Amino acid sequence: MLTVHDNADQAVSGINDDAIVLIGGFGKAGQPVELIEALLRRGSRNLTVVSNNAGNGTDGLAALIGAGRVAKIICSFPRQSDSKLFDAKYRAGEIELELVPQGNLAERIRSAGAGIGGFFTPTGYGTILAAGKETRIIGGRGFVLESPIRADFALIKALKADAVGNLVYRKTARNFGPVMASAATCTIVQVSEMVETGDLDPENIVTPGIFVNGIVVVGPSVRSKPSTEPGL
Repeated sequence: MLTVHDNADQAVSGINDDAIVLIGGFGKAGQPVELIEALLRRGSRNLTVVSNNAGNGTDGLAALIGAGRVAKIICSFPRQSDSKLFDAKYRAGEIELELVPQGNLAERIRSAGAGIGGFFTPTGYGTILAAGKETRIIGGRGFVLESPIRADFALIKALKADAVGNLVYRKTARNFGPVMASAATCTIVQVSEMVETGDLDPENIVTPGIFVNGIVVVGPSVRSKPSTEPGL
């Protein structure tokens, strides 16, 4: 059942300690910053976070890590020029890292949403990333068995939602949102605008409302000029 929340704090009020949380975004693009900030205020600890990277600067996911709320992060790009907070926590032994190639990460999340028990991929075969995993030779090529990543919660950002939870995204802010929405027990979405059911072009809907549990409107996205493209 879809719940439209009054604010971000209310939206994340059910996320308790030890939860596994998928967080959308590719760097800062599409990162649900307001939801992450609300999670920080909530004080939930010992979280396992799955995201593309380990935060940028001192805001959003980086702030959550810096506050010591994340016990483990599963990501593809843990270190960048501005990943100072993750770097400090990792060097101090205060956060566990599971490094996953980006394509594998996306497919592991997608597999959870699709009900797939696992998949074989050549990515990582013959490297330390394959340590402890089943491997096979298929068609003369080495493959590694990867397992799905399913979470308790997904925090994602979309551009618009209608009254039944259908979502459209803005350009590259779409990134991990659709697969994460399908792979969590509870998906919470921050949007810039809610419209009436039927106002979204069905051809532009990316995430069906069946995957969405909670929505909060956090205000318009910052952009240089209004988009003239349908659904963006």
